[in-house]
Formats: sequence, C-alpha cells, structure tokens
Amino acid sequence: MIIRQIDYRALLSEPSPDEVARFRAVRQQDPAYQGIGGAAMAAVGVGCLGLVLVGMVGMFAVFSLIVGAQSGSAFGIVFGVIAGVIAAGLIWLTVWGVQKAAKMADRRWPRWLKIDAFARANGMIFSPKDPNPAYPGAIFGMGSSRTAAEHLRSATDRFLDYGNYQFTTSDGKNQTTHNWGFLALQLDRTLPHMLLDATGNNGLFGTGLGSGFDRSQVLRLEGDFNEHFTLYCPRQYERDAYYVFTPDLMALLIDNASPFDVEIIDRWMFVYSTIAFDLEQPGLHQRMLQIIDTVGAKTLTQTDRYVDERIGQFPPNIVAPQGQRLRQGFPAWAIALIAVAGGLVILPLLIALIAFIAVAAQVG
Repeated sequence: MIIRQIDYRALLSEPSPDEVARFRAVRQQDPAYQGIGGAAMAAVGVGCLGLVLVGMVGMFAVFSLIVGAQSGSAFGIVFGVIAGVIAAGLIWLTVWGVQKAAKMADRRWPRWLKIDAFARANGMIFSPKDPNPAYPGAIFGMGSSRTAAEHLRSATDRFLDYGNYQFTTSDGKNQTTHNWGFLALQLDRTLPHMLLDATGNNGLFGTGLGSGFDRSQVLRLEGDFNEHFTLYCPRQYERDAYYVFTPDLMALLIDNASPFDVEIIDRWMFVYSTIAFDLEQPGLHQRMLQIIDTVGAKTLTQTDRYVDERIGQFPPNIVAPQGQRLRQGFPAWAIALIAVAGGLVILPLLIALIAFIAVAAQVG
C-alpha cells in the first residue's frame, strides 16, 4: 500500500471569513463538532474569576474611601484609591483575558476547515472529537475521559487513522490531561503482542511506555537497533519476533520512526508520540504517511503469511492465548520511587546508628 500525490494546498492557505462561516453553519450540528472547547471554557472561566476579583477589590476600595472620608483618615483614602487602581487593572486584565481566550476558541473553526479540506482532498475523513476509540493499544486503556481529538481516518482502502488522543488521570486531588499523538494501521494477520519502546522519548529514571510490562519479556535484536528501541515480546514468542523484525524492517524503523513508540497487537500496528500532533503542519502528514508507506508497508508484506505455530494451519487468523498480551510488570517509576523513599528513611537511621556506635565507643 503506497500513498502518492498528496495534496497539501488546503494547509498552505488561510480560508476567508465567509468560507469559515459556511463551514461552521454546516458542521456545528455534527456531534463531533459540538460541545464547549477548552478555549471557550477558558474564556468563561477567566471572565467569572475576573468578575469575582473585581467585585471583591472594588467593594474594599469603596469601603476604604467611605470610612476614610467619614473619619478624616488620609490613610483610609489613600488605601481606597490604591484598591481602586488595582480594581481598574483587574478589569483591564479580565477584558484582555476573555478576548484572548475567545479568539483562541474562534481559531478552532478555520483550523478545522483547513484540516477537513486537506482530508477530503486526499481521500480521508476528519473528525475533531470521537470519545472512547475502540482500539486495543496500550495508551487507549489509560485514564478516563478518553477521546480521539483532531484525527484523520481513511475513507476507502486499508483502514488507517492518525491524530491525537487525550485522557485524564487523577491522584485523588488533582486531575491531569495527557495528550498523545497516534497512528493506527490495520494489518491482515493477527500477530502476537509486541512493543517497541523508543529510548529517545523515555522520561525520568528511563521510564517509557514499556515500563509497565515485565522486563523478562525484553528481547535484544542485532546491530544498533537496541540503542533506538527496547523490544518486548511474550515469552516463547522470540522466534515470532525475529520473523517479524527482519533487518530490513529494523532499518526502516530506525530511519522513519525512532522518535516514536511502536506497538503491534492483534491486527493492528500503532505508532505513538508523547507529544501531540499539529495537523495544520504539512510536515506532520508527510511524516505519518511516510511511516505508513515504509514501516507499515514492510510490516504488511513481512507478516502476510504469518501463522502462530501453536495454532497450526495457515487459515486460522488467531494467536494462542499466551501470545495475545504482554505480561504486566511493576512500573520502573514505582521501583525508583520506593528506592528513593526507602533511602530517605534508611539513611537517617543509618547515620543515627553510626553516631550511636561512635558515642558508645568513646564512652567505653
């Protein structure tokens, strides 16, 4: 599957206000385009917060001026004037913040028009929001409020989908929204669960997407491939992994996808970015489609005759239960946290013990 002659013109020009208005009139009834966006919510929040602060400071200013005038206190009058100036400044900041957030909200529609026009020109479908995408990949089961945001999928031919994915996590007090970029490509054959954890996007303590899986499933491949990726595959499926990840495919992965995590699960290949994609940028689409045309195409041809020998004949397109999912492990970040916490507890006790022994030795 090779994608050629991509038309980027829709991304390279700004639509007119009339074009945006027509697009908005047609699409705003679509559920995918409905709901208050983050920028609009920010405008409302800024306005409400500004009104509360202006009201509080304004009331204090009026009260100080009245008390100062009645008592003849110059201090009260000066304090009231200062509070009034602060209230005026808050009014200006509130108006500026609301206008800024409102402009950001309005900016969504020209952006969506450009991406939608690009998608239609290239045989794809754009959607700004789809809740709970039913993909089996690792990131799609994380957190809550899961949404595929600003993504494009194929309208015909082999199914592909790329764009952004959001989910929310909570520690009981605060919520955090996580934004990932993703690419999903449907394969012909069902394959064992395998994950390529890119070393270049790992976080603190070397944590990455693979940190939640049992490290005993790590398989080293030949050459310098291990400098770019850590491969996880189910135990006793090492030969299957070698069958899929040939030197040719490994070279394509290094050249085209080394900044990204790559996951193969069931009949899917997923590519993940820890940084959200900007779908207004032609270079982003060029890179995603290049990954499909190189890594994706090679994965398809390399696996088109794959069969799990534990099942038997070629026609059954299934994988034995032990190969369907990687085993979960203890996350590396949790181990590091326990080690740090243990050090903070043990180190003072060790120092106290050494001091006690030293004092006891002197007394003795």
